[in-house]
Amino acid sequence: MINEALPQWLRQVMPYLALGHGLFNLLVFGIFVRQGWLGLAIRRARRSGASLPFTAIRSHRRTGPVAALLGGAGFLAGVLLVFLDKGHLIEYPLHLAVGSVIVSALVALYIMSRRIAGVDSPYRTPHAALGLVLLGLYVIQAVLGLGILL
Repeated sequence: MINEALPQWLRQVMPYLALGHGLFNLLVFGIFVRQGWLGLAIRRARRSGASLPFTAIRSHRRTGPVAALLGGAGFLAGVLLVFLDKGHLIEYPLHLAVGSVIVSALVALYIMSRRIAGVDSPYRTPHAALGLVLLGLYVIQAVLGLGILL
């Protein structure tokens, strides 16, 4: 049920905003896939004793915080869209729950990344594992989102 208090023009563009939300988060997912790829390349080089790929390290470090902010922005945009459209937040509880877990994982990943220091940092492996979990959560979230859109 569309929120009747919305102006007519906003009610008409709401489906396009929902599609934009999905496409934006698909782009963010792509950024996280690239982050994971870079992270695994760095990890492989570090574990094998090969020379470290400094370009990949620089890119991974610079893009990570931006990607986390974009992920949080995508979540907030989704919450705002549902609130405007439906008048409450719990219209799609599973999608909201998975999105909340994604944002929590992003915060945890950011905190862990700031604590990684030195070759033997105890935060490296949890950071890598949680990063892979994040990618899986994004896939689940995309499937749930397609179920809402279609």
